[in-house]
Amino acid sequence: MTQQVIIITGALFGMLSVIFGAFGAHALKKTLSKEQLKSFETGVKYQMYHAIVLLVLGFNFEYSTNAIYWCFILGIVLFSFSIYGLVLSDSKGKKLKFLGPITPLGGLLFVVGWLLIIINVI
Repeated sequence: MTQQVIIITGALFGMLSVIFGAFGAHALKKTLSKEQLKSFETGVKYQMYHAIVLLVLGFNFEYSTNAIYWCFILGIVLFSFSIYGLVLSDSKGKKLKFLGPITPLGGLLFVVGWLLIIINVI
């Protein structure tokens, strides 16, 4: 993965995090329960945290690897996006339950990505 791709990907996921956060805070505030809104916000926070990590890795390219990059990308998609899908489908009364087991897989990829950073630095 190139340095530019990592930085652009991090910036894209960061930008989407801001958009989704605003969407949740304004458009969904009246539609979602407090618990649903809190879950949605968790997805947004984790997406932003890992977007920032991608930016840091992009600007410190010597600590980055393809494996770390893909762990964070897939982690964001599986963790945050499954939460968005669960919350939005639940708010429509048709919860997509198959997304439930996907969320922890995204979390596991986050953990592996962080572990790979540690291993790469050592």
